[in-house]
Amino acid sequence: MKRSEFLKSIPVTASAFVLPGSATATAVSKKPDLTIAHITDVHIRPEEGVPERFKKCLEAVKQHKVDFFLNGGDSIHDASYKDVKRDRVTEQWHAWDECLSLLKGYEVYSCIGNHDPWWSAPSKEDEMYGIPYTVKRLGIPNNYYSFTRKNWHFIILDGNHKGITLGGEQMEWLKSELVKVPAGNFVLLMSHYPILTVTNTWEGGQHKDHKELKQLFYQHRDKVRVCLSGHQHLLDRAWYNGVYYFCNGAMSGFWWGKGDEKSAQPYYYQETPPGYAILRLYADGTVENEYISHHYY
Repeated sequence: MKRSEFLKSIPVTASAFVLPGSATATAVSKKPDLTIAHITDVHIRPEEGVPERFKKCLEAVKQHKVDFFLNGGDSIHDASYKDVKRDRVTEQWHAWDECLSLLKGYEVYSCIGNHDPWWSAPSKEDEMYGIPYTVKRLGIPNNYYSFTRKNWHFIILDGNHKGITLGGEQMEWLKSELVKVPAGNFVLLMSHYPILTVTNTWEGGQHKDHKELKQLFYQHRDKVRVCLSGHQHLLDRAWYNGVYYFCNGAMSGFWWGKGDEKSAQPYYYQETPPGYAILRLYADGTVENEYISHHYY
């Protein structure tokens, strides 16, 4: 096969991957079917003016005229450590609720991060213990779920099982979900943890069931287009078998702090600035992912 013929045979997925000081590269001129905000790793807490800073971020995101929000987890600063008490969990969720009131009129679809559930409740029977309470506070139907907008199917996953996996029940559910997606429709998946990431070699973690997920996505390569994640607080993208894997930094950057000796600039986590992503999805399966840094430190 000639090189020109080979290139024509490859489906093209365009993406904008924007860092401070770089130009936005957009290969698509038509209007997107959906414009979506992806925020992740907000780590909200009531101290240090964090709620007011986050509110300014949300107002900036709204200027992009998004259709809805995807929230990638670690919404509150932390409920997972052993010394976290009930009052601390409650005040963090109250701060989250207060900030999200700015999004009245918008749909917000969230997944669960590793810092969101409270595991130190007095007992497993406590109403605030673990995943069910987190589901309630985020206002989502289940710890994993799906929905459809136009010809895009959105699958929200929960990787907080058996060392960052979906677990057997959720994996079977995912398999059936992908089978049910009609031909001509496309799939975006969101998990707190990356399924495939460039940065896993030096930071954070990724799904331990990534090999099984990779094989599953290949079976449905005509449908699956993009996987979103956070967790790393780092910005990267990977591409494999026609699927883009976008790890979209963190709204909180260095947890809203000024950084440390590893921070390339103040408030950065390593080389990644705090920010959020705007995704543009098209009817033909094309996707753009633009990461926008913010300065509400």
